Amino acid sequence: MSTPKRIIVGISGASGAVYGARLLQALQGMEGVESHLVVSHAGWLNLRHELDMERAEVEALADHVHDLADVGASIASGSFAAHGMVVAPCSMRTLAAIAHGLADNLLTRAADVVLKERRRLVLLTRESPLHLVHLRNMATVTELGAICCPPMPAFYQRPTTIGEIVDHSVARALDLLGLDNDLAPRWQGLPKNS
Repeated sequence: MSTPKRIIVGISGASGAVYGARLLQALQGMEGVESHLVVSHAGWLNLRHELDMERAEVEALADHVHDLADVGASIASGSFAAHGMVVAPCSMRTLAAIAHGLADNLLTRAADVVLKERRRLVLLTRESPLHLVHLRNMATVTELGAICCPPMPAFYQRPTTIGEIVDHSVARALDLLGLDNDLAPRWQGLPKNS
């Protein structure tokens, strides 16, 4: 039996809790993938406010759930063989902590470990407009090896529902982790008659 691909999912307090919830749902249906969830205090508030999801309902989507204060959890160590991590959504506070190596809770510690181990870290950064500190922090994490992947709608796919818009961004995050998925249609090029 092969070792599962362990994916750490962080949900922080930016608007866009739907991205984290949908990512967990997508991972749940993937064979050979094991999800590890850690949620900030504001992340829990947004899951309830934006999606009417209670804690138990969200936790049921993950294979393993870790408490934000448990800095001794498995995902806090480089010896934990994680395939990668996605923070969806990633607040500017969480981005700043990751950019500056603060590791002040389990979410930011896990991200710090993923970076130091040279594993894939995908941040669905959420804020608008952006000021210079936000941009500098994005540049810093990019220099460290993370990928900033703001959830931007792709209108060339002509989405008709919010779910299709969300699925496009989640599919991109999964692609960046090297996980095959069919959440969103692939671009096939413009029709020859265009």
